[in-house]
Amino acid sequence: MSERKVIFTDKAPAAIGPYSQAIAIGNMLFASGQIPINPENGNIDAQGIIAQTEQVCKNIAAVLQAAGTSYEKVIKTTCFLKNMGDFADFNSVYAKYFVSKPARSCVAVKALPKDVLVEIEIIAEI
Repeated sequence: MSERKVIFTDKAPAAIGPYSQAIAIGNMLFASGQIPINPENGNIDAQGIIAQTEQVCKNIAAVLQAAGTSYEKVIKTTCFLKNMGDFADFNSVYAKYFVSKPARSCVAVKALPKDVLVEIEIIAEI
């Protein structure tokens, strides 16, 4: 059986509840959803869907790096948008980071933690 390893980096926001930033098991990484918290101050500094998606993607990059993997190895994402009207702007940023075009689900939700506009979780190969 593969060893379970908790992934943590101070370059991404710390968990704001009873969960880990990510868990690695075998050659797979299961990352918790990232919201646009600035890890340097714990605040939501980014305004608007484009800026918030950029921050989320930077946070994901930090978790991927801490686990020893990269965006190219992401195989599945689940994306949560507060407003599906933001879909095109969200995709414009998403496409810059997820160039390998992983499998994806994208849904609109009524609300997200800290009233942010976007959250993304990932599964990646290590």
